[in-house]
Amino acid sequence: MALAIIIMAAGKGTRMKSDLPKVLHLANAHPLIEYVLDTSYALDPEKIVVIIGHQAEMVKAATAKYRVSTALQEPQLGTGHAVMQAETQLKDFDGEVLILSGDAPLVSVLTLQNLIAFHHAQHAVATVLTAELDDPTGYGRIIRQEKSNNVLKIVEQKDASLQELAVLEINSGIYVFNAHTLFEALGEITTNNAQKEYYLTDVFGICFQSGKRVCAFKTENPNEIIGINTPEQLLEAERLLLKQYDTLKR
Repeated sequence: MALAIIIMAAGKGTRMKSDLPKVLHLANAHPLIEYVLDTSYALDPEKIVVIIGHQAEMVKAATAKYRVSTALQEPQLGTGHAVMQAETQLKDFDGEVLILSGDAPLVSVLTLQNLIAFHHAQHAVATVLTAELDDPTGYGRIIRQEKSNNVLKIVEQKDASLQELAVLEINSGIYVFNAHTLFEALGEITTNNAQKEYYLTDVFGICFQSGKRVCAFKTENPNEIIGINTPEQLLEAERLLLKQYDTLKR
């Protein structure tokens, strides 16, 4: 099955206390997005689309050495809106779309290969990469059908009931979608929420309503799904990336 990859790289990263686009902050002398692009290339996709926004030209220049297309998200109206910007470039694409975050450099090629293989084996229209955290505070929770790979809903922390808050399995923000299902559902989502934004997770709601199968694939290494939002998280990512590199060298 053909694969296309969308990399979310439009964010400002306010908590980084810098005007530099979040994905261009350096981890061990390399911009965060380079790790994500190297991983993407290892999956041999037909197409890679990088969603750019804040300091767009700077991000475009930083990714110029890679064979990628860019799509501008301006203004930035949420994660669903970001993915909508890639639709023109993927309108004739028939296959699977993997969505990655440009600020999550630790996810491994093997985990993504396993995620995609699992997605195919389950005949799902969408599969979310998840992890189990001792402290899931701040993350969306994955509510599964009991003893099943099927997802019943993805609930944001602020909307979760006490029972749902007790769930330790969280949404990583990394997904595989059937391309047709993804863009059809994006056409149906609205900004009817507190932030007045298009949420990508609302696509799952559309799938649930129409009875389409959504699955969850859990990585055994929760460190892989860490996104970088603060200087402290960047330092931790540097340490983990060095450890990952040392392991590969052995």
